Amino acid sequence: QVQVVESGGGLVQPGGSLRLSCAASIFTLDYWTIGWFRQAPGKEREGVSCISSSDGNTYYADSVKGRFTISRDNAKRTAYLQMNDLKPEDTAVYYCAAQASITVQGLCVRTTAKYWGQGTQVTVSS
Repeated sequence: QVQVVESGGGLVQPGGSLRLSCAASIFTLDYWTIGWFRQAPGKEREGVSCISSSDGNTYYADSVKGRFTISRDNAKRTAYLQMNDLKPEDTAVYYCAAQASITVQGLCVRTTAKYWGQGTQVTVSS
């Protein structure tokens, strides 16, 4: 059974940084688009950033452009989300997801995927 596990969340002050990791037990990540999503209390889940399986194409929500960076290491079967200059409005549960045969925009906009992690809490507060 495929597992997707996020880590790296926590409490950080405004302006701080966190790095989230997403480890997948999929045999190979080579054909899977990986996405980071978040859901704040009372709000719908939104696509934060997605990265393609092989060509490195990326998608970022307007709210995180210039602050967040997505990356992946297929050999380690791990994806990352570097979050800088965090703001209180970034507070949410962050989820990692994997979906094959989809574009980065398709995954991030559609917000549905085959495999999901359990989520990691990110709280930005002074």
